[in-house]
Parts: sequence; C-alpha cells; structure tokens
Amino acid sequence: MHVLFFDIDGTLINTGGSGVESLRLAFSEVFACPPPDAIPTSGRTDRGIARDLFQSRQIANSEENWLRFHAAYIRHLREQLPLRPGRVLPGVVRLLDELAARRHVALGLLTGNVEEAAWLKLQHFGLDHHFAFGGFGERSGERNAVAEDALAAARQALNGGVHPDRLWVIGDTPLDVQCARHIGAQAVAVATGLHDRADLTRAAPDLLLDDFSQPGVFLQRLDEAKAA
Repeated sequence: MHVLFFDIDGTLINTGGSGVESLRLAFSEVFACPPPDAIPTSGRTDRGIARDLFQSRQIANSEENWLRFHAAYIRHLREQLPLRPGRVLPGVVRLLDELAARRHVALGLLTGNVEEAAWLKLQHFGLDHHFAFGGFGERSGERNAVAEDALAAARQALNGGVHPDRLWVIGDTPLDVQCARHIGAQAVAVATGLHDRADLTRAAPDLLLDDFSQPGVFLQRLDEAKAA
C-alpha cells in the first residue's frame, strides 16, 4: 500500500486569498488591532502563523487567545470562500480520480491548515471525498510535527499497514520536501504555489513537476515504485 499525503493550498487548490483575508479579519475582530501588512503563510502551519501574529502585536500566545482566534478565523473562512475567485489547480481532479481507482493507494492530507479549515476548503471545491485521514496545523507551529501526526493517522486508519518506503508527500513548498524527509517519505514538489522551479529544485525533491496537467508522469513513478 502506497500512502500519499497531499498539501492543500498551492498544491490542490488556490482559494483566491480567502485564507489570508480570513486571518486578517479574525485578528482585527478578536484583538481590536490590525495585523501586520505581510502575513507569511507558504508552507507554514496555522498555529505557527497565529503565534507570529500574536508576537507582532505583543499579544500573549495563550490557549485562550488561540481558541478565540481560531473560532473567528473559521467563521470568516466560511464567509470568504464563496466570495473569492478560487480554483482547483490544473490536473488535480483527474489525478485524484486516477489515484482513487487504484487499490494499492491510500490518500491522506499533510497540511498546515487547522483541520476544520482543511475540510472547509476541500468541501468548497468538491475534493474532500478523496481523503479520510491526515495531519493538520492546530497542534504545532512546526511542519515536521504535522508530518508525524499525518503518519500516525495513516497507521491508525490502515491498521498499521504503512511501509516507510511507500510514503509520499506532495506539496508546493520547500517545507513540504523537508517534512517528507523527516518521516522518510519520497517528496513530490509541484510549482503551482508561490515557489518557482528554482526554489523547489534547491530543496531536492524526488520528483519536480510544473503542475498536474499531465498526471501520467507522477502515476508512472508511482507504478515503478510499486513494481520495485
């Protein structure tokens, strides 16, 4: 069984900025002050983003503040998703359909989104039915910890049937490649997010794609690994 962990933003979908706008609105609402002009989000976890936002305005990084911020963020995200010109990225639907048809493949998530936000985004774009488990961004500010959670979730969902040499992490940032290495997975990088091929090449993924418009390239690599 091959276990494939997908990132969401910049890999499967582009939400048209609904996530960042929801972060801004939630922060202003809960703490009655504006967030910084720039909010770095690429490859990061929501918990880590919140920590840095709090620090930028000398707000305590407490569980209470996190929970208030999280609740407001989810509420605004529900409102913003339908208002923004988001889209599913090229080739994603076909790729997921092809993978879902393969008995030797299990699909999971490895995302910096908090779990509720992850499912909201995937449901909005009609992709949620492909995934049953994952690691999410509410527990830790570090993506490697999310990768550990994703691996644990896969083992639980598959009754322990996870082989280290059949793990894959698919994402659009160097941090996705880094966390793949952390759990011993193969890394597939796709240049559909904020990082170009040069950035991703420096991260040294096992496979680098411009997008998934020709999913056969990745599917062939998967089949070769299955036969090995």
